[in-house]
Amino acid sequence: MNSSELPMAARDYGHFGVTADPEAFGLVTSVALTSAGPITVRHGRRSGRDDARAIILLHGAAGSWSTFTPLLSAADLGATGGAYASFEDLVIPDLAGWGDSALATRAEDRSIEVVAASVAEVARSLGYDRWMIVGHSLGGFVALELAAAEQTATERVLLVSPTTFGVAAAVRQPFRELRNLPAYVGMLGVMLVLARLGRFGTRFVALIGPTRFFRRSMGPLFAHPGRIAQSVYRALAAEARPLSFVLASACAGEYDARRWAGIRCPVRSLRGSRDVFVADDDHVRLAATIPDFVGGILDDAGHFGQIERPVEVLERLFPATRASAAS
Repeated sequence: MNSSELPMAARDYGHFGVTADPEAFGLVTSVALTSAGPITVRHGRRSGRDDARAIILLHGAAGSWSTFTPLLSAADLGATGGAYASFEDLVIPDLAGWGDSALATRAEDRSIEVVAASVAEVARSLGYDRWMIVGHSLGGFVALELAAAEQTATERVLLVSPTTFGVAAAVRQPFRELRNLPAYVGMLGVMLVLARLGRFGTRFVALIGPTRFFRRSMGPLFAHPGRIAQSVYRALAAEARPLSFVLASACAGEYDARRWAGIRCPVRSLRGSRDVFVADDDHVRLAATIPDFVGGILDDAGHFGQIERPVEVLERLFPATRASAAS
């Protein structure tokens, strides 16, 4: 099945919901011991090739491995030209502090550098010594650090709404950047308050998750919030961990993005045309920093392109990946 033969509904905005069942995608769950602590990872679909390259999917803040299940569902319908054509040798970790992976105990183990190193450790524990990375939001930030640190092992980076320069600036100077990224600055402020409440803050978010109030508060993240499946909002509520969000933001603000100039692999990125978490000039600044960078716009999408328009994400990012792998 090729992309033109897909059921028309598959192209509908927000057609695929989120599922937390790894077996539905032929994946198993393991725990790897890393420098950031024990990391839970879903993996599978082994190609059996001796030189297999892992496809590592990195979720964003307020996310987990399940953030990518709409993308996997679209791929399973043949959106890339054949079932599993671009999705063999999957490695999908829950980054430290999210999903089933606990936040690192020591403050020094929560940096972007250590989180990225833990991803490499997970991949190597599964037998992979080279990989392609797909990163969404904060996962894109981590993906770029991993590519900079592991220049030989990283063959390609694909980004969906990566939060990079704009978010880092908003963390450092929230009042000055309020006009550029008001939704992010506002959410960071709310998370700071909830983080100070400890477990009560986390429980509060979980309690309001099923409510209309929560859907409206998360609405700016999507181009059409009313057309997003309830399963997506439930997942966001479960993963909206205030302390992890605040600490991850602080680490992004402290990070030296000049490291990305050392990336040697191709980097391709899509941001939603209505994305409120990515600054207008982020792609320009990434292109000025990374030697081989190309950015594009995903029309009529917000911050979660892989959920809102997964077929288009596959068509625009993954065909080039297959071509490069064959060359």
